[in-house]
Amino acid sequence: MRSTTRPTPRSNTRSTARPRRYIHRFWLLPLRPLLRFSVSRDAFVLRGIGNQVGPVLRPDRRARGRRRFEGVERRIRIG
Repeated sequence: MRSTTRPTPRSNTRSTARPRRYIHRFWLLPLRPLLRFSVSRDAFVLRGIGNQVGPVLRPDRRARGRRRFEGVERRIRIG
């Protein structure tokens, strides 16, 4: 006897999110015609196919090196 239930179609959603790649802002300008900004991802993706495949690029905002803090040290407990 055959089952009367139909197989469910595969979902087009990913089970894991694509990793974000950090890229220097200098490279975003020449790549701009190929990329669009995705508000939901807060990143740049390829135009046309970026919803399914391709890189997810974010501007590199991380500091190159830790700058020395010139303010008052408040972590020291006195007393």
